[in-house]
Amino acid sequence: MALAAWASASPLRAQTKYPDRPIRCIIPNSPGSSVDTIGRAVMTEMSRLCGQAVVLDNRAGAAGAIGVEAARQAPADGYTLLVGSSSAVTVAPFLQKAVPYQPLKDFDLISLMGLLPNVLVCHPALPVNSVTQFLALAKSKPGHMRMASAGMGSVSHLAGAALQVHGRFESLHVPYRGGSQGVASVVSGETDWVLTPAPAAMGLVTAKRLKILGHSMSAQQRPLGETPAIASELPGFEFASWIGLMGPRGLPPSTLALLNAIAAQALKSDSLIKVLEINGAMARHTTPEGFRSFLSHDIDITRAAVQAAGIQAE
Repeated sequence: MALAAWASASPLRAQTKYPDRPIRCIIPNSPGSSVDTIGRAVMTEMSRLCGQAVVLDNRAGAAGAIGVEAARQAPADGYTLLVGSSSAVTVAPFLQKAVPYQPLKDFDLISLMGLLPNVLVCHPALPVNSVTQFLALAKSKPGHMRMASAGMGSVSHLAGAALQVHGRFESLHVPYRGGSQGVASVVSGETDWVLTPAPAAMGLVTAKRLKILGHSMSAQQRPLGETPAIASELPGFEFASWIGLMGPRGLPPSTLALLNAIAAQALKSDSLIKVLEINGAMARHTTPEGFRSFLSHDIDITRAAVQAAGIQAE
């Protein structure tokens, strides 16, 4: 699907011929997913700013690995880009032996687009009202509290495993076939808690069918109003999901710089920020170097979570 673009050239590209034809942007997820919705919104605004159409190419499958690999194999000329995500770029290589790409080696990182917090929620009847109380209860019943997830290797599984390691407690893992089923199990009382992407839980929190204890971003960030960070009571804990713009390794430096500048301007748009907020995300622009440092740290966190969860690549 081609996104509309301004007919006139943007001042951002006044000193370069790039882009002089439509850009293909691969989204390694199905239409309607959070990654698709956010990626589509950001690329629409970037298309408007750069004065060139962007053709979105949804390549779902293998937890995003199919789309990421297609981007890796594309020419590094700036005319094929990738909306990358933590699940497809960071997690997939740890879970699938057949994944051929190495994120830090095979891609140029243009900018983050947004960060999506996970939220620690529990059944309303659980006798806790803070992360500190939750940790105390979990430690008093080692292995007895039940943690839901969207399945083995899912974000909620890895986030929950990371929380257990960082908080030094153990819960029984109860995997479900999808995020909605895992969250529903907490609502029904079949399980006790889940650390899940915010969009999957906030409606149920508002309806008072779930109790929210904290979010998984840093203590300095407030993505969900007055909801505290888990890190404010468990220092050092972070496990946020992310969405970012990437390209095959070897992009011309001027192209990389231009795309980063356009992304920076796009992510200041009030309408775009609102789209991200509706989808539970915070707009986040970085330099290419900042994105690379962020991704390196994210890979380290994910490796530790995978090891803690005892997951072997298949």
